[in-house]
Amino acid sequence: MGFIINFRNFARKDINIMSTKQFPDYVFESSWEVCNKVGGIYTVLSTRARTMCEKLGDHVVFIGPDCWQSHESPYFKEDESLLASWHKQAEKDGLRFRAGRWLVPGNPIALLVDYNSLRPRIDEAKGKLWEWFGVDSLHAYGDYDDSLLFAWAAGRVAESFVKHNLKAQDNVIFQGHEWQSGAAVLYLRHECPQVATVFTTHATCIGRSIAGNGKPLYDYFEGYHGDQMAAELNMQSKHSMEKQAAHHCDCFTTVSDITARECTQLLDKTPDVVLPNGFDNDFVPRGAAYTRKRKAARQMFLRVANALTGSDMQDALIVTTSGRYEFRNKGIDLFIQAVSELRNDTSLTKPVLAFIEVPGWEQGPRKDLSDRLLSVMQQATPLPNPRLTHNLHNLNDDKVMGMMNALGIQNNTSDMVKQFFVPTYLTGDDGIFNMPYYDLMTGNDLCVYPSYYEPWGYTPLEAAAFSVPCVTTDLAGFGIWANSMKAGEGYSTLEEGVEVIHRTDSNFADCAHNIAKAISAYAALPARKATQCRHAAAKLASKALWSKFIKYYEQAYDVALCHAKDRK
Repeated sequence: MGFIINFRNFARKDINIMSTKQFPDYVFESSWEVCNKVGGIYTVLSTRARTMCEKLGDHVVFIGPDCWQSHESPYFKEDESLLASWHKQAEKDGLRFRAGRWLVPGNPIALLVDYNSLRPRIDEAKGKLWEWFGVDSLHAYGDYDDSLLFAWAAGRVAESFVKHNLKAQDNVIFQGHEWQSGAAVLYLRHECPQVATVFTTHATCIGRSIAGNGKPLYDYFEGYHGDQMAAELNMQSKHSMEKQAAHHCDCFTTVSDITARECTQLLDKTPDVVLPNGFDNDFVPRGAAYTRKRKAARQMFLRVANALTGSDMQDALIVTTSGRYEFRNKGIDLFIQAVSELRNDTSLTKPVLAFIEVPGWEQGPRKDLSDRLLSVMQQATPLPNPRLTHNLHNLNDDKVMGMMNALGIQNNTSDMVKQFFVPTYLTGDDGIFNMPYYDLMTGNDLCVYPSYYEPWGYTPLEAAAFSVPCVTTDLAGFGIWANSMKAGEGYSTLEEGVEVIHRTDSNFADCAHNIAKAISAYAALPARKATQCRHAAAKLASKALWSKFIKYYEQAYDVALCHAKDRK
């Protein structure tokens, strides 16, 4: 493998981090996912908010898009009295936003901007970004315009707040996440240089696109050039925005060592600080509450499996994978292959129920399945297509179902290993499970996240926090971190709570075999040993709490403030 990972890098950072010389008086943090639950960045920001507010109180201000407009948001509560005098002045200056609280632990201030009000001026914004920093917007398509407008509006709102409410000597940080916030970072750098800017990429546009297009990212890594690949993949504008923000911010950051190397290669800029993603485990149930939730979740998995297949598998090992529907990048294909391989494992000691919890193009819950779940009776006959919990618009073209068909996975009554596709968001009202994702998490015996492209990887961290051992790969930032936490050399194992599988561009079959072997070995563990693995997972996750990882942000703030001070 051409991409060498230094597994001890995080550990060395722990030793070398010095006390912060400068700390901000105010922090503005902008992302498309503020009060907008889209993906993993929402978890990064929402779980860190409490730790930030403990340090800075209401001097932490999140800026996001006003996606809900006049509709009530489940994530945001407007407060017209909040920052009222400045709000009125900002509106006179042509800025449109709502002020309120983000409904997450810490209840930080959130400003949701109406970026559509700036749409008539988008050509002006594009022209300024070209004039100031050479950002190429000529090849823009898709979500580029909306993202640029949002970021431009976020930058202007932050500028307005600083100029109307703060003093020149105040230390102010603006942190923008992903290329979608790049225009805000660049706007402030040019128009409000008092503000120290931090730009964070969670995955480079080009790296994600290379992996998503089926190209071998790692074996030929050193041969890729970001600008060249941007042209080949029709990603020039997004790449240009990301690259210029990385080069012109006061502190450039990313979330893992593996992505830091990706930034160096594809953006021609090595991050100043790595900001590993932490977790706030205050909402993880404990004691009797955990036991109760685990029992209920496990019974729900078993009920759904029985209703679909007509099989009684009370003693089964429950294994899941979850995340975005990125078939290759998230290793969904590898999960299906590995579980399929278990069917030929004569040493398997108990049945395995494997669930793929990945939202697809679902059409709603299956009525025949939901009707069966209303009954308390055990079912003895299978439903048609006993692999699918929700109807799909694209059943014949769906990749998960296609691979199951190709491998002959039918969930026959006699099959000791069964796989199920759950193609919906588990929000508690999906019509089948009707349990939130985190509640269902407690019912797992083992989770598998065999990612090919994963800058960090929240799903295995979440699993570990819920005392569920998991399997991941050394192409995931979290997997690299788990290895760095191991006592002694080698790869982390399930005895340490997380098993890390070595993955490359060319060892798919070996990975599938090793994952299947890990599942089979875990199924054979005595209850006492399995419990020890569960405790080890929770112990490992406790080392990734935001209370421990916030120091990396403090280091980034110091770097940014020092650079901004040099400009004054």
